[in-house]
Amino acid sequence: MYDLIIIGGGPGGLTAGIYAGRANLKTLVIEKDLPGGQMQNTLEIDNYPGFQRTTGAELSDSMYRHMLEFETEWKQAEVKSVELTEKIKTVYLTNGDSVSAKALIIASGAQPRKLNVPGEQEFAGRGVSYCATCDGAFFRGKNVVVVGGGDSAVEEGIFLTRFALSVSIVHRRNQLRAAPILQAKAFANDKLNFIWDSVVEEIIGDNKVTQVKIKNVKTNDVQLLNSDGIFIYVGFLPNTNYLKGIDILNEAGYIETDENMATRKPGVFAVGDVRNTNLRQIITAAGDGALAAVSAYHYIDSL
Repeated sequence: MYDLIIIGGGPGGLTAGIYAGRANLKTLVIEKDLPGGQMQNTLEIDNYPGFQRTTGAELSDSMYRHMLEFETEWKQAEVKSVELTEKIKTVYLTNGDSVSAKALIIASGAQPRKLNVPGEQEFAGRGVSYCATCDGAFFRGKNVVVVGGGDSAVEEGIFLTRFALSVSIVHRRNQLRAAPILQAKAFANDKLNFIWDSVVEEIIGDNKVTQVKIKNVKTNDVQLLNSDGIFIYVGFLPNTNYLKGIDILNEAGYIETDENMATRKPGVFAVGDVRNTNLRQIITAAGDGALAAVSAYHYIDSL
């Protein structure tokens, strides 16, 4: 029996593991991939305080080793389901094992919805990105494509104009879905141009992205657009399939929490990208993790 189980070993889960260990809680972190989660796939990070420039692998390893110093346990495994009773939280793994604890922190993250076109996976981190805030500065003076027409696509497209020479927004409809105020800002920006009624069919390159193949859905005309990068904003998918049927999710599958990272279930907390949150960054996940661990400590102490 553990005091605390943390599902997910990304920056939120690792930080929670550090703070839980410092609080002398017997803690287990469960992660199906390498320490750091999706952070491992980030080639360069230059917006995490104290690290002017590092790689996702380096920061992941540093956080992981920091956590182990406080005797927090690590288990590489995939979660199948959970059972959340008032006193005991049980986590069932796909290998048939199960572990239990007094409290649970969910840090299983979210994954960007993919286009599922040729070249997307091949050039991930080499011109294909799902986060302008993370990677925009690497495209200073270059031409980039943004895919999508909602708030995120338009906001990030506007953000990219701070760095890029030009930004082309590709949208499958003939008008944006973004809020009117965002549309007004976008249409007034000389660096932004729009390719309507179109979808991306292929991402082309050698060692990195060089072109994007675009098809007009009305005329079937195809064009090759020279581009140094492509930013994809067609939605996110929270990693919460194992929580189906548990009353802590909203309609989109994200976990609702209060300001202390607590869910509707006593002793169950959530952090990072799996939460219903407006900003998905390494630093915000880490902040969530610290707060959730302290909240979990106070919950356990009250039992």
